Amino acid sequence: MKKWRLKGVALVLVSLLLVLALSLAGCGGSKQADSGSKNDGAKQGTTVEFPTKPIEMTVLFGAGSGADLLARKVADLAGKELGQPIAVVNRTGAGGAVGYSYVKDQKPDGYNIVWNSNSINTAYHQGNMQFDYKAFAGVAELTTEPVSIAVKADAPWKDINEFIEYAKNNPGKVRIGNSGLGTFTHLTAVALENKTGAKFTHVPFGQGLAVSSLLGGKIEASSQLPAEIMSQVKAGQVRILAVTGEERLASLPDVPTFKEKGIDLTLSLWRGIAVPAGTPQPVIAKLEAAFKKVAESQEFKDFAAQMGANIEFRGASEFDAFIAQQDKELAALMEQIGMKKQ
Repeated sequence: MKKWRLKGVALVLVSLLLVLALSLAGCGGSKQADSGSKNDGAKQGTTVEFPTKPIEMTVLFGAGSGADLLARKVADLAGKELGQPIAVVNRTGAGGAVGYSYVKDQKPDGYNIVWNSNSINTAYHQGNMQFDYKAFAGVAELTTEPVSIAVKADAPWKDINEFIEYAKNNPGKVRIGNSGLGTFTHLTAVALENKTGAKFTHVPFGQGLAVSSLLGGKIEASSQLPAEIMSQVKAGQVRILAVTGEERLASLPDVPTFKEKGIDLTLSLWRGIAVPAGTPQPVIAKLEAAFKKVAESQEFKDFAAQMGANIEFRGASEFDAFIAQQDKELAALMEQIGMKKQ
């Protein structure tokens, strides 16, 4: 009887040990499974499948404009780098506010990008939109374009200093056209007044109309990006007196900078790519890498030179800091002339 009792106790002990061993094994397996899940998640967080479908690029100005032509070349080359086409869509109006508003409201997944410029600053401070540059994340700056001051080929002024002297002696008599009230070309002409003491009558136009008005004799001069007026220059209809860049343009080697002529004015319009704020960093990084290759390609360098643009690449973080600094400078200039509403 005692033997059976001992055997019973032994069996109970063995059973308890077996249950305990299985429980510990289960916990260990569970922990390993959890650890595996976490590791898998970490790996997934460092990789991104992008892009898997076409991307849309919003251009803020009309088809055929300098901004549009540059954007289409950028889109074509970047699409090849990314393995997906980039479709250009023109969304114009309110100094860029229409296009910016559209892109801001899209899902921040990298499939809606904007070909942005200084207009992100001017459109906000002018009161055309209620959000500023912080509604977007910079991807890359690609180009800069100086502003040109041009007159008809048969105008009496052969030199920028002659032109300025006439404007100083005849306040308000020189009508100078720009791309629109509060646009970068308008602000550049105002900055020229500040630097020289000249006084112009500023005439805002829609895209491209300033050039036709210049040829038609309705204005005496035009403040425009070189790309907007290059065909008229090549045709001998228009003469550019000076450009606002740090250096002469390769496409206009005979046109001096304002600095060369003793006028301390250097302003350039920058262009680049931005996405809605909140776009995942791995997506931004993939876009940045593709647009960097575009900026480095000889094909784009040659095209930009023809368009009167210089290559100036900034990566995402540097681009964000640059836009913030530009915002302060342009806000101060707009406030000075009574155009800052925000």
